[in-house]
Amino acid sequence: MVIAALAAILMPVTPAHAAYGPDQTVSLTVNSNSGPTLMLAQLTGTVAFDDGNRKFKYSLRLCWGSGAYPRPNFSVSINGSTGFWPTETGTAPAPSGCQLYLGLYDGEYTHPTTLANITLNVTGGWFYPGNNYNSRTKTVTYDNPYN
Repeated sequence: MVIAALAAILMPVTPAHAAYGPDQTVSLTVNSNSGPTLMLAQLTGTVAFDDGNRKFKYSLRLCWGSGAYPRPNFSVSINGSTGFWPTETGTAPAPSGCQLYLGLYDGEYTHPTTLANITLNVTGGWFYPGNNYNSRTKTVTYDNPYN
């Protein structure tokens, strides 16, 4: 009995691992709002929060719309504040409606405090009329279901 108790004390304690909840579907399209209607960018994929309230994972695809210039981009805001610009992890052949580019963004983010929500900010640009540059940003917010 003493040996079993001593073994239990000396065994390394492994930390509990938080589990991810269900994927939430991401589908956000940015269209031009002056001149002819052009699809500028489309962000699709999934996000999921962990039940520890500190992490989320994402698997996203950013389509460069055929009427957009330059290449669109997106950022993630955390709890309504500054967040980060996800790093592209790969590319794929462009589906119909996209230019030559489909960026892949897969990763996980850990926040130092409670993660209440994230906001995805997608920006696309175009020229109209003539050489006048325009840009437009659309956002969507996902609440952490665990808080």
